[in-house]
Amino acid sequence: MITEATREDRPPAAGGRPPGRWRRWLLAFAVAGLLAGMAAAMITTAVAQTPTIDEPVYVGAATFSLEHHSLRFNPEHPPLGKLIIATGLAFADVHVDAGFAGDQTELGRFVLYESGHDPGRLMLLARLPVIVLTLLFGLVVFAFARDLAGPAGGVVALALYALSPDLVAHGSLATLDVPVAGFLVTSAWLLWRARRRPVRYLPLAGLALGAAVATKMSALAAVPVVLLLVVLSVWQDRSASGPQRTLRRLGAGAAAALGVALIAVAVVWVSYLVVDPRLRWVPPPGLPPLEGLRSLAGLLPLPAPYLDGLRVQFGFEDQVWTTFLFGSRHVGALWYYLPAALLVKTPLGTLALWAAGVGTMVAVPKLRPAAPYVLVPAAVLLAAAMTGSRDLGVRYALFVPMFLAVAAAGVVALRRRWARVAVAGLVAFTAVSSLRTFPYYLPYANEAFGGPAETHRQLHDSNVDWGQDLGRLADRLEQRYPGQRVWLVYKGSGVPSYYGIDAADPLAVPPDAVHGLLVVSDSATAKADDRLGLLLRTSTPIDEVGHSITILRRP
Repeated sequence: MITEATREDRPPAAGGRPPGRWRRWLLAFAVAGLLAGMAAAMITTAVAQTPTIDEPVYVGAATFSLEHHSLRFNPEHPPLGKLIIATGLAFADVHVDAGFAGDQTELGRFVLYESGHDPGRLMLLARLPVIVLTLLFGLVVFAFARDLAGPAGGVVALALYALSPDLVAHGSLATLDVPVAGFLVTSAWLLWRARRRPVRYLPLAGLALGAAVATKMSALAAVPVVLLLVVLSVWQDRSASGPQRTLRRLGAGAAAALGVALIAVAVVWVSYLVVDPRLRWVPPPGLPPLEGLRSLAGLLPLPAPYLDGLRVQFGFEDQVWTTFLFGSRHVGALWYYLPAALLVKTPLGTLALWAAGVGTMVAVPKLRPAAPYVLVPAAVLLAAAMTGSRDLGVRYALFVPMFLAVAAAGVVALRRRWARVAVAGLVAFTAVSSLRTFPYYLPYANEAFGGPAETHRQLHDSNVDWGQDLGRLADRLEQRYPGQRVWLVYKGSGVPSYYGIDAADPLAVPPDAVHGLLVVSDSATAKADDRLGLLLRTSTPIDEVGHSITILRRP
């Protein structure tokens, strides 16, 4: 294991205290400070933002499954992530009738806005478990990087993680994207440690892999990589010896990979059985058939609800989605969308450290053994995500800032003064860029693309406008435009009337009838049809809310 060893034979410092003790205290303060800052940013964001588009579905499904032990709602995602969200909702006495007849969107709206509870409090309770989990994953990133590049490298990696606008934004939401990415990084770290202690760490890696697969089905792309890393970790176990060492180590690696796979499968089964011990399941109507390579999915030793959820996901992938990138709308997916979006939404200092870290990990012999555990999973997962048909945001690639934060720590391991000075400067640049976007982390864009105020000109949906600013809009209309006629095109899951917004739909009347304030979500602007486009061209922008909603005046 590549670590920065502590020398025990150094002379004690003044006062009789060894220098190592002060280093440990400084390290603890640095880690605690970074995590405390991230926690403050996420909690502030969680309190200020109204429900995003996906959150009510997860909140509704979590509430229903918690009360009725049913897998009926949101079958396209496994239950573990929703069980995590449910740990917060358990503190709210929310009830839904077992015979609720609506779909999952209507269920979420009922739980938040019609159950008699404060939606702001419910959302905070749902978001807090994800916030805690995000902070714990920060410790994993720190530990992973410390194993590779010592304590200084761990602090650098944790700084990039804690200052990442994307991780702060999505870590403060009751969604599945940060949990699945964090579990995958945890699995890779445990496999790295398994090189020296396979008996201790391989079962834990299996649990982490199973947690990822039980949270979101996109984690299945990582399974072959993880199992190959299991073989690699066993291969490097120096305790193995004997005349047929190579054959024995390959056999031991294959057996270990099978064991890790069985543990992961067991975690998925347990997550379903926790929700419904009897595993009652009625397949939703309209499931696409499993044809061609997709038929292999039916062979997976996973619960029937999981396999049917995969079919729902295949149905989504078969749809034609509209993409918005760099100010242009495209029908269908763009294979380069995710790398381009990451280029826009990652701080410039972080981008530089990512590139340097990848280069260092490949070029420096003492770091090269870690490349399969850090770079290969990130590359394979990104390649798999790039084949998807839904170009809706960097949330599909949140594993990238986690893995590459670890890679960036490798620059510190160069042990050159100029390298450490450069790293410190780039981390400081990242910190300034991240702090400047507070508290609007979701629409963040780096300075090269104009900052958060210009993100809507480059990207759409969860990159900038996910319906999170409805409450802020209500406050703005009350403070600056009281009593004025409002026309609203809102892209989100919130209920405008609940927040006191009395608005009409401008697309339901002739354009000549629309006068006064025209309020449009920026994601709706990005995909505006001819009718909305006419209204926008004949109106004058006068204000914006949260960098995600534009207020215009139409005479």
